[in-house]
Amino acid sequence: MYLRASLGEISSFDFWKELGFGDEYLEIEREYLDTCLEIDPDFIGVAKPLTKNYFLAILSNDVKEWSNYLCTKFGLNRLFKIVVVSGEVGYRKPDKRIYNVLLNRIQSSPLDCVFVDDRSKNLRPASEIGIKTIKFAREKSNDDFDFEIHSFTELPQVLKKIF
Repeated sequence: MYLRASLGEISSFDFWKELGFGDEYLEIEREYLDTCLEIDPDFIGVAKPLTKNYFLAILSNDVKEWSNYLCTKFGLNRLFKIVVVSGEVGYRKPDKRIYNVLLNRIQSSPLDCVFVDDRSKNLRPASEIGIKTIKFAREKSNDDFDFEIHSFTELPQVLKKIF
């Protein structure tokens, strides 16, 4: 059911309705979004200065309504110029089509882009179409991507190496 909502096939309302919730779904949804999801504390501190030299975008597998709420809640709309959400476009990472939607929206070549993700399966298609990849892994991984970081505080230095 979440998969269908994250592909935009059903709304968040229909998602909760299919789970058996009625009019109280908004309260349950807000509680879930406000208490179960966090943002890495280093992330905002690093992202804000990056906006001075880089065009930042989000590529997310999520329910459209949830993503809109979270972008507002965490102030991400002020940092990221483009947000592409699977629930809006009908494709999820690792489907290459969602990466192409992003490239079209930012009007950029893959060679001029860097994609950061914590899942190898999402990084592979980005790499295959020519986007440089950075694996975010708290612990060292055995994956073979362009770069790996263990904290967002490492991101500015890695970007300097790339560009």
